[in-house]
Amino acid sequence: MTATVPPSSATPRPNVQAIGTRRRTTELGLLVLSSIIVLGAYALASLGRNASLPADILPFLGVILVLVLAAHLAVRRWARCSDALLLPIVALLNGLGFVFIARLDDQLAGLQATWTGVGIAAFILTLVVVRDVRVLQRYRYTFGLVGVALLLLPLLPVFGQNINGARIWVAFGPVSFQPGEFAKIALAIFFAGYLVERREILGVATFRVGPFNTPDPRQFGPVLVAWGISLLVVIFQRDLGSALLFFLLFLVTLWVATGRAVYVVLGFVLFGVGAFVSWTQFSHVQDRVSIWLDPWADPAGSGYQVIQAAYALAWGGTSGVGPGLGIVDRIPFDETDFIVAIIGEELGLLGTTAVLVAFLLLAGSGLRIAKGAGATFGTLLAVGLTSLVAFQAFIIMAGVTRLLPLTGVTLPFVSYGGSSLVSNYVLVALLLRISDQSIRRAPDPLAAL
Repeated sequence: MTATVPPSSATPRPNVQAIGTRRRTTELGLLVLSSIIVLGAYALASLGRNASLPADILPFLGVILVLVLAAHLAVRRWARCSDALLLPIVALLNGLGFVFIARLDDQLAGLQATWTGVGIAAFILTLVVVRDVRVLQRYRYTFGLVGVALLLLPLLPVFGQNINGARIWVAFGPVSFQPGEFAKIALAIFFAGYLVERREILGVATFRVGPFNTPDPRQFGPVLVAWGISLLVVIFQRDLGSALLFFLLFLVTLWVATGRAVYVVLGFVLFGVGAFVSWTQFSHVQDRVSIWLDPWADPAGSGYQVIQAAYALAWGGTSGVGPGLGIVDRIPFDETDFIVAIIGEELGLLGTTAVLVAFLLLAGSGLRIAKGAGATFGTLLAVGLTSLVAFQAFIIMAGVTRLLPLTGVTLPFVSYGGSSLVSNYVLVALLLRISDQSIRRAPDPLAAL
């Protein structure tokens, strides 16, 4: 999918060159700052746990700097004019996640460090291969088929794995991964390409319902298909989080493409119907809702995680008990689903809010990239990719705090998980590519900022 770089990007105009230099300088400074914060958190967590600085603090610093520098140099070489905030925010979240995973389990920390290296390698490879996001639009139906195939892969009788009640894993020998994490990127590309092709038809309001004009009922077919696929994910894979995430991805992209709020209204109505039917028919959905409404009904069993997470957040208070001073192994699967509770206990409301603000900045940067993208496909793809990260962070944080029923998604870049980490680094690389192209192709690059 490598495309030839246009002549205008091979010989940058003076404004473009100045923007690229300024942005990369800003990015490097922010990366240094994020590395200092991560290193400080690592040292404090070790002092809190062992009352001494870790012996591997210098090698740890070296690994951080090598990985961060590799990503920065790749952006400087292949996406020089791209946004300056995305990579530092991602590095900060990834680094803080590693600190808390190391605090919980040294063995998992080693695996997470390996996956971080793989993720940054995938990040660099994406920047090298995808020189023009418009090339992805040509293969939209291929990406759609790949996305659906990845979603269905865990249902295979031999390779699919049922872990903790959800069938979302695939194992090939010693290697296991979650194909749904990569399916979301493939489906975001497909949705963006499909809606560029169909947005005019889908956006025409020729059918009248009372005082309102709406699109022809036949145009609601794509919403019904997306809804049906989401229900299949809930029924057969028992994965509430991914089903909700994919459906929201399609609704948001459709809304931005057509400007018709009726699709969003219909989507929420269908979601409400599907949620009610799932609650009445499937025991695993009933269990999630029951735990959400009253975890104290079974405090030593199904409600144990949620209750202990609430205790951890309450114990953290405003400023936290301090890095490394929380209670280890209080919450099962704390390194994945409940890492927010661990952060809340040790860093308090202030630290948790800082993580939330980092995700808001990440979402804001992605939406700014979408707004500045010159082509409709780039805009829709940037909106879709940004929505994936933002909604996934919201869904899991809302689940831990009991704002929503708990689902099995991970907190992007923070929770333990190789599939999530690698796919999200690819996602960020695509956003940076869109950002770089929008500046290089703008008639007035300064006006595009």
